Amino acid sequence: MPQLSRRAFASALPLGLLGGSLFGGGMIEGASALAATQEAAKAPVSVTPLAQIRIGRFTVTALTDGYADMPYEYFPGRTAAEVEQAAVAQFTARPSGVRFLFNQYLIEDGERRILIDAGTAGSIGQTGQLPQALAALGLQPDQIDAVIVTHMHQDHMGGLILGGKNNYPKAELYIDRRDVSHWTDPAKRNGAPDYLQTSFKMAEEVVRLYPRLQAIDGEREIVPGVSIVDLTGHTPGHIGVRVEDGGQSLIMVSDMIFPVVHPAATDVFFLFEQDRAAAKAMRDRFFPRAASERALIAATHMPFPGLGRVVADRGQMRWQTADWALQN
Repeated sequence: MPQLSRRAFASALPLGLLGGSLFGGGMIEGASALAATQEAAKAPVSVTPLAQIRIGRFTVTALTDGYADMPYEYFPGRTAAEVEQAAVAQFTARPSGVRFLFNQYLIEDGERRILIDAGTAGSIGQTGQLPQALAALGLQPDQIDAVIVTHMHQDHMGGLILGGKNNYPKAELYIDRRDVSHWTDPAKRNGAPDYLQTSFKMAEEVVRLYPRLQAIDGEREIVPGVSIVDLTGHTPGHIGVRVEDGGQSLIMVSDMIFPVVHPAATDVFFLFEQDRAAAKAMRDRFFPRAASERALIAATHMPFPGLGRVVADRGQMRWQTADWALQN
């Protein structure tokens, strides 16, 4: 990340913290400084969050497209009141529901840049920030070499087709063949509920606008050290991505884990999951294995940067936020 110059750093400080003592100056200057500080406090905070970790030779940067609050009744398997109660117990309750982040992950090895998912691009909640996040790294979408779409829900592919165009023109696109087949099937679309129609429409646009799309089958290596993990359940072709090098590894698990409800219970689902039995079966297998392997995980919808571990604690699974910063 670029370093701030002294001037740039100074320009970010509130008026009144520059040019001598905080308490110095005349009454008018002090009043102006106070007024400016109070006015700044009223303005919404605008920050592009970035978080970077090293996995061997890879740099992995967590980005986010934004957030949306999902109503408490969007979690079949528990009542809305039970989900809200759990959110209150975890100090994350909001009047409008459970907050979902939309995290993306950029993998770099000095030769290639691989983006995991492309965000919702304003189609849900307060989103559309991924281009700014990339710009904060000095990158434009046409500098991305590959995009891996973990599944074809709108919040993972909307950024690919924002404005009805191919926004990553130089990127190879990787999506599991089962998801491509499902989300481009007219019969499946005709029988789907209204809240899934946007995903079906977007999937058709992705296929049309990305002639370099590779519909992949099962687990495979994309480049040395970056491989696909089969996490079928949330959708027919839901996948994860493993980054591994130098004895270190990170698994990006996409929608295997949702905030508040997971990993404590595998019989709680999200509204968009159509095959709940398959989703539960995958979580029943994955969570204990992740806990036993102490795997470092990146999860799309967990609080930014979405890095943590599944931990077995007195017979129950819980999410442990990773201590990832300043670890060198």
